Amino acid sequence: MFITFEGIDGSGKTTQLRRVAERFRDPVITKEPGGTPTADRIRAILLDANSKLDPLAEVFLFAASRHQHVVEVIKPALDAGRVVLCDRYTDATLAYQGFGRLLDLDRLRALNDWATGSLHPDRTLLFDIDEETGLRRARGRGGDELRFEAEDLRFYRQVREGYLALAESEPKRFAVIDANGTLDEVARRVDAVFA
Repeated sequence: MFITFEGIDGSGKTTQLRRVAERFRDPVITKEPGGTPTADRIRAILLDANSKLDPLAEVFLFAASRHQHVVEVIKPALDAGRVVLCDRYTDATLAYQGFGRLLDLDRLRALNDWATGSLHPDRTLLFDIDEETGLRRARGRGGDELRFEAEDLRFYRQVREGYLALAESEPKRFAVIDANGTLDEVARRVDAVFA
């Protein structure tokens, strides 16, 4: 089983992924961009606040990272019968680069399919929170400001609306989780998805 966790920055998806992992015996827990040594180096470029990337160069880097991730981690784990829990995947590209950066969605879908060998998640949990709260949470984590956290509310509003549009287009795959409230309140909403 392949489960992805999506949402704007600060939605709490990473925290909830760790909680969901406790439900499974020996799951593979991974993230994008990243998940392999090569993909982690690409991640450093993508998230570096000093990286000045054209949107098209950005999406190609995400695709390269994703391909390595699928080939080295996700596909072998699935072939071995393991559960894979992934923090972001192809929907992030559609939301951030498609809806946020306004790149062509059909081309992004084709690129995602090419990079992944058309490997799609079985289930996607979308943690939905308003962009003001998400961005405040993300910026409140401390450390160096990441490139995406420097984006304005308009960008995050478009990304959030994009995620919700994706969920509406595939209601059987997506479970939209209200990410407002305490960690335990959100965890109970996640538990309801698996009940």
